[in-house]
Amino acid sequence: MDGTLTGGCQCGAVRYAVRGEPTHVSICHCADCRKSAGAPMVAWASFPKAMFAVTKGEPRAFNSSGTAFRHFCPVCGTGLYYVNEAVLPGLVDIQTATLDDPDALPPRLHVQTAEKIGWMDSMGALAQFERFPAAG
Repeated sequence: MDGTLTGGCQCGAVRYAVRGEPTHVSICHCADCRKSAGAPMVAWASFPKAMFAVTKGEPRAFNSSGTAFRHFCPVCGTGLYYVNEAVLPGLVDIQTATLDDPDALPPRLHVQTAEKIGWMDSMGALAQFERFPAAG
């Protein structure tokens, strides 16, 4: 990925753009990410801060743990990106599901697996449906 990717929140109030190659693309299983997203894991892509720009709106930040700041849309609540100078100096970690093309950055590794929910290991064995299955 050498070009520019764009993304934003669910309601469209906040938009962003990022260019260049990510330093990493991962799935995080930490409890902090799970609580923030209300999901069993979160996909992230880290970029140098100079490669990232908010292009519309003003995200709000929440200090989730010490030096960690989670940025989200103040209108719809969509989590967008994370900044933590102590852990990821000079980087912005984007939630890849908020990209207009989330397939552009497939995860390359899992992180924080020490905190992974136990039932995540059996996800591949579950039945899959293209849409919500009919009742009955």
